[in-house]
Amino acid sequence: MIDLNNHFENKPISILTEQINLTSLDLDSKSTTEIVNLFSEADKEPQIAVNQAIPEIVKAIDEITLKLKSEGRLFYIGSGTSGRLGVLDASECPPTFCSAPEMVQGIIAGGVPSLTKSSESLEDITELAIANLQEKKFSKNDVLIGITASGRTPYVASALNYAQHINALTICISAVPSNDSNISSDIDIRLLTGPEIIAGSTRLKAGTATKMALNIISTSVMIKLGKVYGNRMIDLAVTNNKLFDRAVGILFDIGSVDKNKAVQLLKLTNGSVKLSLLIALSNLDVIQAKKLLEQSQGNLRTALSNIRSQSSQY
Repeated sequence: MIDLNNHFENKPISILTEQINLTSLDLDSKSTTEIVNLFSEADKEPQIAVNQAIPEIVKAIDEITLKLKSEGRLFYIGSGTSGRLGVLDASECPPTFCSAPEMVQGIIAGGVPSLTKSSESLEDITELAIANLQEKKFSKNDVLIGITASGRTPYVASALNYAQHINALTICISAVPSNDSNISSDIDIRLLTGPEIIAGSTRLKAGTATKMALNIISTSVMIKLGKVYGNRMIDLAVTNNKLFDRAVGILFDIGSVDKNKAVQLLKLTNGSVKLSLLIALSNLDVIQAKKLLEQSQGNLRTALSNIRSQSSQY
């Protein structure tokens, strides 16, 4: 239990995420239409905030890609809404890009129970963050993205300090300016969405901006790792009828094969769209195609370029 007498010290709340939104002062007396219009206008601000943070986001993507290409891993860490957003983004990578579950992981204070049950008190326990990272065998080869809307969460600050101490790459995502937060990280992404419609409820604009940034970061990294060709997901896992139809459609559109041939290729490659495409676009058999993909670090465009390069030499 917080000691209320000693905690506040008669100081006014000045941190950006806790300030009062002047456009929603009489929110409880507005009509449903007026409330929705307020939210609609406010939700334009996350896009602006992300746009203003593009240089830092680009740097994060490039640095993370280098780490993952060197067998490193990406971790998100946070508490409450911030932690849930990290876990959500990490959990979407394997089904979307067929990435190994270990490649991108989300850590939330309190673990799995905190995904559905409030455990905000844990955000003040600094030792817990270090223990959570050590349980994952977090090392200097990995990347840690600390997510904290307020820029002050002790759990996240402790995790980032530990990661910096062992020389891992650290990235902080917050929704406050630098004068509101002194958390140290290698890359500092500030998504300044301003006061929330309901004061302090950072699951709103700050949460939206954070989800947008995480979408951009993880998707861009996967693109750079060769899991996308053009704008198609070629490393998808064919685990249901919808994804089977999508895989066949990709082979039809890019590989120029009919449905029967697409099905044959998917059977031959155990459902690998990328390997099937390489076979369809070349004269290679499955063994040759696998070898070439390995030599090309799993990048289909690189593999095709290598084939063209070899052909031009003869």
